[in-house]
Amino acid sequence: MMEALSQQWAAQSIWEIVAVLLALAYVWLAAKQHIACWPSAFISTGIYTWIFWEHSLPMQSLLNFYYLLMAVYGWWHWQSMAEEDTAQVIHKGWRFHGVAIGSCTFICLLVVWLLQDSFNQKYLYLDAFITVFSLFTTWLVTQKVLENWLYWIVINFLSAYLCWVTELYLSSLLMLGYFGFAVYGYMQWRSDSDWVTEP
Repeated sequence: MMEALSQQWAAQSIWEIVAVLLALAYVWLAAKQHIACWPSAFISTGIYTWIFWEHSLPMQSLLNFYYLLMAVYGWWHWQSMAEEDTAQVIHKGWRFHGVAIGSCTFICLLVVWLLQDSFNQKYLYLDAFITVFSLFTTWLVTQKVLENWLYWIVINFLSAYLCWVTELYLSSLLMLGYFGFAVYGYMQWRSDSDWVTEP
């Protein structure tokens, strides 16, 4: 495994290293509720969109293009909330999350059903789960919903596992780093005395 890690590190491009560092900066700044998280996300996902396209991974490229657009929306929305003095962290009730989890799970099953004849099914369910819930959870971040971090804790743990079993060890370590940041982000946002509850 150490040899594989060494080979993967040697194969890293400078752009990929920059993308990883900015991705880590995004998560840390988001945990601090600092609006600079969005420019970090924009540049990082822009690089990843190009990298995945160059490596003939169109679905991952498309996912990162979505993140790119959400970085623009997140910057605009957080800026608007700050101007309107409505930038509080929002706690959503269990009814909201129950509907969200049920809907995302249904979409995951639909995606698997649509793609099962075109892709290796070994990790297709897990890949679909991570992708669909990541799309939804990114939107939760833009809305400053407290529970986004709980979703990321699960998503990042599963992503670390998926990367590990597919021998993407460096990416697995990165996902474990994200897992730790998600725990930190939840504690930070939870301690915000201004958070409000919505149904």
